[in-house]
Amino acid sequence: MLGVALFILMATWKRGRELLIESIRNDDPELLPFITGLANDNLHRTSRTAVYAVANPDTVPQALLHNLKHNQVIHERNLILTVVFHEVPWIPFEERVQVTPLVPGFWKVQVNYGFKNTPDIPQALELCRDQGLALNLFETSYFLSRETVVPTKGAGMAHWREALFAAMSRNAGSVVGFMRLPNNCVIELGTRVQI
Repeated sequence: MLGVALFILMATWKRGRELLIESIRNDDPELLPFITGLANDNLHRTSRTAVYAVANPDTVPQALLHNLKHNQVIHERNLILTVVFHEVPWIPFEERVQVTPLVPGFWKVQVNYGFKNTPDIPQALELCRDQGLALNLFETSYFLSRETVVPTKGAGMAHWREALFAAMSRNAGSVVGFMRLPNNCVIELGTRVQI
């Protein structure tokens, strides 16, 4: 019985994450056309750096959309950050960070870790200097998307499994401590996602 219960929890979490990511991807616009349009807009720009942590670097981060909608501001330097864990124990510092310039003011940054590496995003961002992107970490804000899962009847999973996933999602640990982000520099912007 214990094994069946654990299997149900793990299968529900896996399927729920798939549905959540699929739902977010369907609603988010593509990144490159969106930021190309932003580069031509006369939006007010603040002189700080914004780091938007995302799972999919090809779509616009929810936190960026909310920041534009509610604060009507964009930062001078915007990093679309993706963290990738590889199936090797260690990734050396020389291979830890990949920086790709997109349009003026926007960069795509991929941070690579092995399964034995301890994630430390501020430390990894210091490595961007070697690739031509110098950052002042004291003037950097980390924007995170926080999704509140709303179970709905219909496709996806059985309603009781969606409710179970919503409860597990609410109780999941925060990425802030795991990635060693400085607490006083993190801004979480939430959205409600129906699965």
